[in-house]
Amino acid sequence: MGGDHDFSRRGVIGAGVAGMAVSGIGLSDDGEAQASLPATTATMSVSLTVNGRPRTLDIDPRTSLLDALREHLKLTGSKKGCDHGQCGACTVLVEGRRINSCLSLAVMHDGEAVTTIEGLGRPGTLHPMQAAFVKHDAFQCGYCTPGQICSAVGMLGEIEAGVPSHVAADLSAKPGVTVDELRERMSGNLCRCGAYSNIVEAMAEIAGSRA
Repeated sequence: MGGDHDFSRRGVIGAGVAGMAVSGIGLSDDGEAQASLPATTATMSVSLTVNGRPRTLDIDPRTSLLDALREHLKLTGSKKGCDHGQCGACTVLVEGRRINSCLSLAVMHDGEAVTTIEGLGRPGTLHPMQAAFVKHDAFQCGYCTPGQICSAVGMLGEIEAGVPSHVAADLSAKPGVTVDELRERMSGNLCRCGAYSNIVEAMAEIAGSRA
């Protein structure tokens, strides 16, 4: 083949290494390709109202809401279980709506109100849902409990607002508080200890008092 191109094995490998360097992919000591993210020191200012208290943070924009709460504000009640939005242990309330805080960036909630388990109630002044969980022994190890309680509070708010569930037979009817309804609405919160029956009893008591 003509031209000045170097089609030798050494030339092809050299071109490949140069291309990986440009694209941010490097080689490890054993020769395997590995991705490398560009270093950054930039931070963003985020203002939140957390449990009724204004808080301002200067954080990496990639920081999840969960890490902002746990690592920056030291509110460790919200638990990091799977960190993939699959277990619900990190559930908090944002503007009254329940979310998985591990899947949401803190910067997405600038100016919003966040309520964690610490903000629902305190010893001696428990939130009714917290008191119901204690009364019905709705926990064992307790790791998932903060997320369960925050999710239950948000879930009852959804019922009051008329939000239907996947088991609702009539989407235009007022949502019920049957066991099937409660279980379906809480299906995103896992309890590895298996205290589900007690959790349902606790939620049913509070839901019944609001009916």
